[in-house]
This record gives sequence, structure tokens and C-alpha cells, in this order.
Amino acid sequence: MKAKEIQDLIDFIAKSGLDEVNIETEAFKLNVKRSGSLTKVVEAAPQAFVPVAATPVQTAVPVPTPAATTPATEKPAASGNTVTVRSPMIGTFYRSANPDSPAFVEVGDEVKKGQVLCIIEAMKLFNEIESEVSGRIVKILVDNAIPIEYDQPLFVVEPN
Repeated sequence: MKAKEIQDLIDFIAKSGLDEVNIETEAFKLNVKRSGSLTKVVEAAPQAFVPVAATPVQTAVPVPTPAATTPATEKPAASGNTVTVRSPMIGTFYRSANPDSPAFVEVGDEVKKGQVLCIIEAMKLFNEIESEVSGRIVKILVDNAIPIEYDQPLFVVEPN
């Protein structure tokens, strides 16, 4: 794994809120662990660990506590009488649990606080994104199965 790829992984972890990532192949083992404001990276051959870098992580948002599901946002962004649900991480956006299932929500659907709106896949982990407000889906801003960025708008909800 090249230094640039390691730095990209560190940046991803800083933005996603993950505290630890372990990657293991036949050629190497990579362990990235965040502790407070410092990320430690250890890359090694299968037999021994060799320290590669210790890079400070600069995050502008609080790191959420890992949980079975991920809330849609810490604070939904409101504009007028609508709330924009934003992505809490980088990943791939999915509107349904699998290709054969119907979408979690459609435009015009009524949603309740805590209802699953979509799934974001990040590093083979599927994170359910829940609504932070009860209301009606006004717009779906992202197409199914496309890569999304941290803090990207996903849905517009009109609270009731």
C-alpha cells in the first residue's frame, strides 16, 4: 500500500467517524486506530509490525459514537419549512436494502423520526441512515447506487 493510499484512508476515517479500521491481505496488514485527535497507522508484513506514520487528524465535526445504526445528521439543516438530511459519511448510497426490495422511501411518503431513509455502504459496512424529524419526503437528491461525499444533501423533508 502506497503512502498516498494510507493518507486517503486516514482522511476517510477522520470524516466518517470510524475509530478503527483493520485491513489484512497476503502481502500486508494495516491497522488504523483513532485515539482522541491522533491517528496511528501501522503497516506490516504478516510477521511483524513496522510503524509507518502518526498523523494528527483535524476534524471540524464531533465524532459520533459507533452504534448499530447511524443517524442521518447530528443537526438537520433547515431551510424555510424544510429540513435537509445530509450524509454523515463518505460511501455508496442505496435507496433499498437489496436490488429486489422496494425503496425505503419515495417522494410524498410520510416518515417518522428514526425511520430508515437509506443505506450508505462504507468499506463493506452498511449503515442505516434514519430520519431526524417526522414529516413528508419532498425531494430525493441522490440517485441509487452512486458514491456520495460527507455532508452531501440526500433528502429534503417537510416536517409536520
